[in-house]
Amino acid sequence: MINKVFRWLLTVVGLVVGFFITSFLETTKLLHGIVNITSNSISKIAFIVVGTLLFGLIVYLIAPYIIKSVWRITEFLESGIQKMPTNDIIIGALGLITGLIIAGLLKSSFSDFFSGNTILSIIGGTISIILYIIFGTLGVDITIKKKEDLNNLFAFTKRFGKDKKSKNESRGSASQPKVLDTSVIIDGRIFDILKTGFVEGPIVIPSFVLEELRHIADSSDSLKRTRGRRGLDILNQIQKELPISVEISERDFPNIQEVDSKLLKLAQTLGGSIITNDFNLNKVAEFQGVVVLNINELANAIKPVVIPGEEMHIQIVKDGKESGQGVAYLDDGTMIVVEGGKKYVGEDVDVIVTSVLQTAAGRMIFGKIKNSQDKAV
Repeated sequence: MINKVFRWLLTVVGLVVGFFITSFLETTKLLHGIVNITSNSISKIAFIVVGTLLFGLIVYLIAPYIIKSVWRITEFLESGIQKMPTNDIIIGALGLITGLIIAGLLKSSFSDFFSGNTILSIIGGTISIILYIIFGTLGVDITIKKKEDLNNLFAFTKRFGKDKKSKNESRGSASQPKVLDTSVIIDGRIFDILKTGFVEGPIVIPSFVLEELRHIADSSDSLKRTRGRRGLDILNQIQKELPISVEISERDFPNIQEVDSKLLKLAQTLGGSIITNDFNLNKVAEFQGVVVLNINELANAIKPVVIPGEEMHIQIVKDGKESGQGVAYLDDGTMIVVEGGKKYVGEDVDVIVTSVLQTAAGRMIFGKIKNSQDKAV
């Protein structure tokens, strides 16, 4: 139905174009030597009518091909636009408008020079079209290539317009966007942390992290599939149940392949921090000057503090790596390495803490069996 409407509209356009062309040819008498047109008004009218109908018929016959070509071009442009991030489309549109404005200003500066006669007008119109095409293309191309700089400029302007803050902001302050990585989403503890209100938004979830989660959730490996679905459930809980600002960032970096590298680049672009429990990402981020909030470091920081000489009642669950050692665990998962504890595997014993080793990966406690120490004394 819509194709028929377009066909008739094109036919009407063909009739109008045909009328103006035949009227022009008759007025300028360009075809009087070829076509026998007398000064009789009837012959003039007949020439214009025949010419108008002829143009309309030609357009009517070729209209289906024109419409098909237009649809193909439209589908091609639509598929290309759908692959582009929304930010790129907006920035490209702004660049196009800027380029067209510049072209219009240049055109107006020499329009008087080409307004003398018909030939000069045609030349001026041609130059104007070329200017619009060149500067429109340049505007889109330059803004797309400089989109990161423009995003940084807009972010800086937005921050500058707000209330002045301390020059040295505290680590992970509320004004900084918090970018979640895949590992911390799958881990799940981020929901409980955000629920307490100790970490404030806005929370940023990159689209490439969502894509990675989707791939994990669709994995043929049952364990990976379960972890991926758990991560998606955690995101839904954060978005629906918590009174915190959650943003989905469509920014992508096609030239960067690794998701961790994209996270670092996004955090730098937003001027924000990354929430993770990935030890390697933590180290790389520190090297690049990106603020990291590590969930494991937070968990270690709030574990009960033990000091050398303190007594503990634990159960030895397995052998240690070194000869004669036994291993036990606290309720929070902290490993306790007990010297001489191998022969007490499966038993509850009292131990005395000898030292505590704190690492980025966790905390380890070393101790001795209390009774053996007493005997030694």
